[in-house]
Amino acid sequence: MNTTYDVKFGEIQHRADRKTAAFIVRWKVARKPRSKSFRTKGLAVSFLSDLRQAAKAGEGFDVTAGLPLSMLAPEVLSGPTFLEFAQTYVLSRWRTSAARTRETDVYGLLSLVPILVADLPSRPKDSDMREVLRRHALLPKERRVELPRALVPVLAWLEKASLPLADLQDLRVARTALDAISVTFTGEDAAANTVRRKREVLHHLLELAVEQKELPTNPLHAIKWAPPKAAGTIDPRTVVNPEQARALLAAVPTVGRTRGERLHGMFACMYYAALRPEEAAGLRRQDCDLPEEGWGLLMVEKARPQSNKRWTNSGETHDSRGLKHRAKDDTREIPIPPVLVAILRAHIDRYGVAGDGCLFRTSKGRPFSSSAYSAVWQEARRLALTAEQVASPLAARPYHLRHAAVSLWLNAGVPATEIAQRAGHSVDVLLRVYAKCIEGQQNRANSKIDEALAE
Repeated sequence: MNTTYDVKFGEIQHRADRKTAAFIVRWKVARKPRSKSFRTKGLAVSFLSDLRQAAKAGEGFDVTAGLPLSMLAPEVLSGPTFLEFAQTYVLSRWRTSAARTRETDVYGLLSLVPILVADLPSRPKDSDMREVLRRHALLPKERRVELPRALVPVLAWLEKASLPLADLQDLRVARTALDAISVTFTGEDAAANTVRRKREVLHHLLELAVEQKELPTNPLHAIKWAPPKAAGTIDPRTVVNPEQARALLAAVPTVGRTRGERLHGMFACMYYAALRPEEAAGLRRQDCDLPEEGWGLLMVEKARPQSNKRWTNSGETHDSRGLKHRAKDDTREIPIPPVLVAILRAHIDRYGVAGDGCLFRTSKGRPFSSSAYSAVWQEARRLALTAEQVASPLAARPYHLRHAAVSLWLNAGVPATEIAQRAGHSVDVLLRVYAKCIEGQQNRANSKIDEALAE
């Protein structure tokens, strides 16, 4: 808590234009103007008298609240700062969270911690504060790196300036937090999904504070604030047709000396089996039934999502994890067509498998980074698509191969329950997310309306 003895008092002002709270007490704490309104002059005089007596007695004033310590609520005096509780929140979720979830939690807090601070002198640059939080303050102690000498004062300032967690009971402070997660670090409007994820982090943190009795209630429940609407459905402009998909997959092996050839099977799994990129990266030989003829079968069990080493359990960029939205050690069976069986058999014959059975790896035996396979994909787009298509959202990311696969199955008339099982979705999510990618629905609806109008 930061206190000061720099306090100056003004006179009580009477606002005749106000029906209630017409008497205003004004004072300054550390040169920052403060005010409080009262319904009667007597209440205003009493409050100002309490402030003057506290200052006369040599009592320090809290810079954040603008009040003498004797007038602060007990939870403000004894409770944690927002930074301290943010550290508690990260640690409470660390053991059971995936690396990307840990990264998402900290990313949300990078917007909140630097804004929920007192107006103290020598405020560091926001970028320096985020660097301190990302590399040190919001990590478990055993994961922290030693801060460069230039950033040590930044951490000290944050620890001193961080607002008491109890201040978020003031809805104005809580709304400041919501405003902070609504913009990017450069001050532009943040994407809807980004705002939603950061709002979830703030909500979960405050729910933990209520659970641990640091706050009486979650202040977000009392604020009328709605996040920007996310699309929630797949953009059909990103979905390639089978001919375009075959052209893209044919272009992949021509990229680079061996990188494209090594990634060909991985991209093929995203299209022909609707695997997520991290699922394709984690595919092992023991997960594959690849007969010489006919359909094969993938028994997907593991995923290898990529994250920064500071977030993973292994200390490597890729952790081996269970499947998304599935129980630990759960599996998903995916029948695969002969074309994918042939691609995987050829890949194994040419490159073999890693010691743990993984199919797709670099020439040095390492997992492919997302930047590496994304670069190969962008080059394949330039080779296989027209200039207009390259400039469009069509297959802009490797993940769009999965969208193309699910869209193809839906339009082929495969039952939604079967597609959901293969893709690892629930049926309701499948139909909601891919609603715009089901072709022919509009024409059929128009025909039925024509028939009804003709009666």
